[in-house]
Amino acid sequence: MEWSDLRIFLAIAREGTLGAAARKIGQTQPTMGRRLRALEQALGQTLFQRTADGFVLTDEGTAVLAHAERIEEEAIALQRQTTGTETQLDGTLRLSSSDWFGTLMLSPVIATFGKRHPKVTVELLTDARLYSLPRREADLVFRIKPFSEPEVISRKLLHIPYALYGKKGSKPPRAGDGSGVRLVTMNAEFADMPDAIWLKRTLPQADIALRSNNRQVQAELCASGGGLAVLPRPVGDRDRRLVALDIGVTPPGRDTFVGYHRDLKRLARLRALLDLVVERLAGKVS
Repeated sequence: MEWSDLRIFLAIAREGTLGAAARKIGQTQPTMGRRLRALEQALGQTLFQRTADGFVLTDEGTAVLAHAERIEEEAIALQRQTTGTETQLDGTLRLSSSDWFGTLMLSPVIATFGKRHPKVTVELLTDARLYSLPRREADLVFRIKPFSEPEVISRKLLHIPYALYGKKGSKPPRAGDGSGVRLVTMNAEFADMPDAIWLKRTLPQADIALRSNNRQVQAELCASGGGLAVLPRPVGDRDRRLVALDIGVTPPGRDTFVGYHRDLKRLARLRALLDLVVERLAGKVS
């Protein structure tokens, strides 16, 4: 097994096709295919599934990817040390977070990171799915629950306060009642969220008018007069059509945790992005 073959493997994994990978590192497509086959034979594993849309990593390929990236980082570090020059960060990073957190909190940080490291491609996934770090479905994950996987390195990033909001001009309802009040809340799949439970307990006589698992959709429904909603303060406070309602009790806030697989702790581009995220966000909201 040769380092040059791992370099080809990394290019194919990142670009998705032999042609794009060949252009990336200045090799011919037949050479790329031949060297990939040699690597697979040396390892005794099929590293990619060949599909009509390109090359997709197999489970074995995903396992090799983490090791190959570490070897790449060491090679770059050695080159930097021996030449005395700063090598620009390169490669891809995949992030996962909730919709509103990705939009409002992470996007400005990622934009700054992109200006500093233009050769790093950052992919931000903001759906409701919990992406797996052990399976390398994402490199850096932001969640509202602590990580339990033993192979994940994590830390608490910040605390997000929540508040009850209504359309500007709304009157605060009476806590413990809620008669005649319409609510915008989470859908049934997320009915056990602390803010949804708080809303049901605090305004037990209120009617559930609208449901959504998207906080920004909830904010828009609330601002359009659909009903009162509990929202993260970074979402509700930025919308001038909304007003925070003081009813004497405050909905529970949530902690946000960030985690990554321990195999990536020496990945330079991940460390650089994580350092910037911590610098910009850690402890900023409380």
